[in-house]
Amino acid sequence: MRNDETEIIDYVSEYQPDFERLNRAWIELYFSMEPIDVEVLSKPEEHIIDPGGAILLARVGKQIAGAVGLKKITENEFEFTKMAVDENFRRKGIAKQLTRSALSKAAVLGATRVILYTQTGLSAAVELYRKTGFREVPMETGVYKRSDIKMEIEL
Repeated sequence: MRNDETEIIDYVSEYQPDFERLNRAWIELYFSMEPIDVEVLSKPEEHIIDPGGAILLARVGKQIAGAVGLKKITENEFEFTKMAVDENFRRKGIAKQLTRSALSKAAVLGATRVILYTQTGLSAAVELYRKTGFREVPMETGVYKRSDIKMEIEL
């Protein structure tokens, strides 16, 4: 999927350093890395791809400018996770492209519902999710330390 110069591509292992770089940047800026972050970012194939999920990347020219993961929870439920856009590429619609592409990919993978966990302090992200059709639902405890809101969308 393209929008001007941005191309949304499927993850391959050579992009693991980009996936980690992009996500570490925002997590370390606003929060701190949790053990699960370290594990998932260093081994995305093991934690996201191999169990039936996917990772999409936004490529601008030859540079990876953004990423998002879809972690399979059940046969028809996926978690929208680890979305990040390089600070040099923000406000160019890349997060919106990644979100829409991830939801399309989730449907292809058999999802009827996509959930996400985020932090209300990340107001631009929460607003994007709402505009995309995600709605707030009750959140279980102990999922992620930094999350204070759970959202879902039915596909």
